[in-house]
Amino acid sequence: MDSSQLLGITTFTYLFASFLYIGALLFRSSKIGLFATWFTVVALVVQTAGLGLRWVESYQMGIGHAPLTNMYESVVFFAWTIVILYLGIEWKFKTRTIGAFALPLAFLAMAYGSFAPINKGINPLVPALQSNWLLAHVITCFVGYAAFAIAAALGIMYLVKSYFGNGSENGSNSLLPSLKVIDDIIHKSMIFGFIWLSAGIITGAIWANSAWGTYWGWDPKETWSLITWFVYAITLHARYTRGISGKTIAWLSIVGLAAVIFTYYGVNFLLSGLHSYGSS
Repeated sequence: MDSSQLLGITTFTYLFASFLYIGALLFRSSKIGLFATWFTVVALVVQTAGLGLRWVESYQMGIGHAPLTNMYESVVFFAWTIVILYLGIEWKFKTRTIGAFALPLAFLAMAYGSFAPINKGINPLVPALQSNWLLAHVITCFVGYAAFAIAAALGIMYLVKSYFGNGSENGSNSLLPSLKVIDDIIHKSMIFGFIWLSAGIITGAIWANSAWGTYWGWDPKETWSLITWFVYAITLHARYTRGISGKTIAWLSIVGLAAVIFTYYGVNFLLSGLHSYGSS
């Protein structure tokens, strides 16, 4: 069995886990929720094995590098990071219903990687990627992206509970956390993501200087990374200075994820620049 097969299996296991979490929410079943958690853990192990095997396969081909260098590998890593962060939140806050909103994002990322017409092969690194800063830059950025994805999932959860639970704290479904708890986790997820995105921009600037002789060149990817950074910086600043919360920060978490998606995906395909290799 090769890495592609393991990662293909992961796509469907995340889909099944998503159904389990949604079922646990709809039927208010803690047993289904527990099964969903264990199924997600198993799926994560399979995905980890797939990523590790893909790394080994690259060395067997004589072009050894971390599996983080093209669109396919990045969406797989994105899904992997989302699931790790989600499981950490589930363990920390002792609530599984967040999975009904978070796991589908991991599935969608894997589904895009599996079925979209993008290059799924293991290819030699282009010169710009042949740097020790590759791992530092990609990992920091994608940890930040994953945290923002979790924040958006929680934002959707907040809005669902707010509107369909008549805006009450207890809401119509006791398995959902209170609005106050959801709001708090959204805020913490944004802070966590903002720190990692900031580190990603810094490592990217250092990498750019070593590769192209300048720390900042206003490449479309750089520009949109900065726009995304400002979206979250303004949101967090408004939280501290104006005390924004509730539906406002829930909607802003979704707007922020839209900026992330365009920075990550849209720029590669719609705008040409030094990062266009990422669309392969």
